Amino acid sequence: MPPQFLLRCLPCLAAGFLLAACTTERSSVPQRTATEQLLISTAADRAAADLSLSIPKGTRVYIDRQYFQGYDDGYALNAIRTQFLRQGLALVDDRAQAQAIVNVSSGALSTDEKSLLIGIPALQLPALPVGTSVSVPEIALFKTAQDKGVAKFIATGYDAKTGKLIATTDPQYGFSHQTNHTILLFFSWESGDLVPPNADQKSLSVGNIARGIPNELGFTGNTDRSMSR
Repeated sequence: MPPQFLLRCLPCLAAGFLLAACTTERSSVPQRTATEQLLISTAADRAAADLSLSIPKGTRVYIDRQYFQGYDDGYALNAIRTQFLRQGLALVDDRAQAQAIVNVSSGALSTDEKSLLIGIPALQLPALPVGTSVSVPEIALFKTAQDKGVAKFIATGYDAKTGKLIATTDPQYGFSHQTNHTILLFFSWESGDLVPPNADQKSLSVGNIARGIPNELGFTGNTDRSMSR
């Protein structure tokens, strides 16, 4: 092999090693997926948007959250605070300065999941030597797997001095969903209501990443269709 050819290949090989090192270093597996977080936060947005208290505008209100619990309760509580601000209430952080106290509570703030499979589920089959097993992957002729976010909120306002009831809301519900469909093992797509249609979901697509890599490394051609659904 000519020495000149080896010299030309050295930069490409070095760049490949550097890219591999960077990819390995930045990989991570978070405890919760972005889809789960979007399911809960989207359901919380929809439940909070329906909360309405008959309290006069400008009233100084302290939000009592002692009965508010659930996954991502910080985001959900902020969605409720934003809704009350839109209604003209003046939120205060000091209970002593409040004219009214509003208790907010959550009856649900989590996710459910269900699936339907026509085919063969993933199996562990015994093998030789004794005590070992072989994993058989799932074979899906038809499959739907749906994740649903559920939120249930209620708010009650009372006078900060007398403790008398001022207003209360009916329980308000919010739902979101994401469904994965598979037909004949290889044909799959997603449907759901988590991301607005105008949101840019392609900024980290394979096509955009490949276009940012120098042509000298051999990443050329049309990659827009890869990984698109």
